[in-house]
Amino acid sequence: MKSSVHELGALFEEVQMKNILGDGKTFPDCIPKRSLDEINEEFQLTKANPDFDLTRFVATNFELPKAESTSYSGGKATAREHIEALWEVLTRYPSDELSSQITLPHPYVVPGGRFREIYYWDSYFTMLGLKASGRIDLIQHMINNFVYLIDRYGYIPNGNRTYFLGRSQPPFFSLMVKLLTEAKGQATLEHYLNPLEKEYSFWMSGSKELSNSNRAVKRTVLLPNGVILNRYWDENNTPRPESFKEDIELSHQTHQKPEELFRHLRAAAESGWDFSSRWFKEVHSFASIHTAEIIPVDLNCLLLNLELTLSDTHRQMGSADKSQKYLTLAEQRKKAIQDFCWDGTGFYFDYDYIIAKRKTSKTLAAAFPLFFKVATEQQAANIAATLKEEFLKPGGFTTTPEFSGQQWDAPNGWAPLQWITFRGLLNYGFDELANEAKSRWVTANLKVFEKTGKMTEKYDVWNKNAEASGGEYPNQDGFGWTNGVFLALNSTN
Repeated sequence: MKSSVHELGALFEEVQMKNILGDGKTFPDCIPKRSLDEINEEFQLTKANPDFDLTRFVATNFELPKAESTSYSGGKATAREHIEALWEVLTRYPSDELSSQITLPHPYVVPGGRFREIYYWDSYFTMLGLKASGRIDLIQHMINNFVYLIDRYGYIPNGNRTYFLGRSQPPFFSLMVKLLTEAKGQATLEHYLNPLEKEYSFWMSGSKELSNSNRAVKRTVLLPNGVILNRYWDENNTPRPESFKEDIELSHQTHQKPEELFRHLRAAAESGWDFSSRWFKEVHSFASIHTAEIIPVDLNCLLLNLELTLSDTHRQMGSADKSQKYLTLAEQRKKAIQDFCWDGTGFYFDYDYIIAKRKTSKTLAAAFPLFFKVATEQQAANIAATLKEEFLKPGGFTTTPEFSGQQWDAPNGWAPLQWITFRGLLNYGFDELANEAKSRWVTANLKVFEKTGKMTEKYDVWNKNAEASGGEYPNQDGFGWTNGVFLALNSTN
């Protein structure tokens, strides 16, 4: 029995390839008006009829997802007032909607626009703003939704859609719990210890199967020195349902086997950086994407933080042996990040474990070792100098200096990376650079808000008008993580 639209086989593929709804995400989000098996049976019986009309068939059998406002502008006097009013607009409540949506037990904030569901790593940056707004209740609801997903699936999916199952997103759950701990006290860590350990087990799943002849299993990779680091991955190697047409078309432009390409595309979606030349063998060739062959510096910094969080929590609970176990793992990972991702010329790079070489693309992922205090003082100074010289633009930090046409490249800047870089620089005393970047980013946000009444998903930080473009879909407004980082930056001295 079919339970989601993307399981409809030939019907799904035909709707997506003919692009009759304009956005590949719309059909997977549709609500069927009767059972999918009945709809599929009718399609099989009638599709060959001379008068069969696919657009009419879809309209008859499916309810389109609720149309979102093209602008979330509420006519508020200031950006802060606008954002405060938007929290309720962007909040969703438990629903029994029969669609691809995975029902969650508690309220949650969505990003906005075409993103009608909760997203994993977006939510941490949204929570920064909720904390600044005093909405601790909503932070806890969202964390408890993630606990529900961990208990149900063993991990936090990319988002609460069935077509996202098989992949996660950057593991910010431990940072969310720490954020709640700041508001509710240290006992919060103990309360969430079990889901934190399940999160870690998910990312390390397959590590016991690693060997010299089997160097990569799921999200784990065995390095030549015997240390294990992590990569992005996906259980599936098929086109993404929400980008089916784009994935199929790209598969016709590559020398890779389709199943390999699809895995790399899905792994990039798990990274949240979908897409960036960071994942390409050739900067301007999307078809050269090889995400699952790369050990990302930011992912491993996030998992280092998770290991330290588990160590701290076990120590707090009096479990010295378990605390030491995770501390040792964290120390091993920290050394491996330095050994494999630090380049002697003064920057952190991702590591291509297939050819045993660091990548050469400079990206803002290099700020994660500053955010998590992995870098030495000298390394931080080198990074800060490069950020100032090559990344700081009129509107804040550019994601990369490369103009590839992908949205996670120049000229775009993104709120989560502004926050990571800002806090990372402050950690090492580069206050002047951090505050200059903060000022430029906030100004870019305000320029677009004053012009359009919107807070948007991303910004062109190279351009004085700051309106961004690029990627598989138009720039979206709402927008959860931009709102969160804006409030957090304006609450930081």
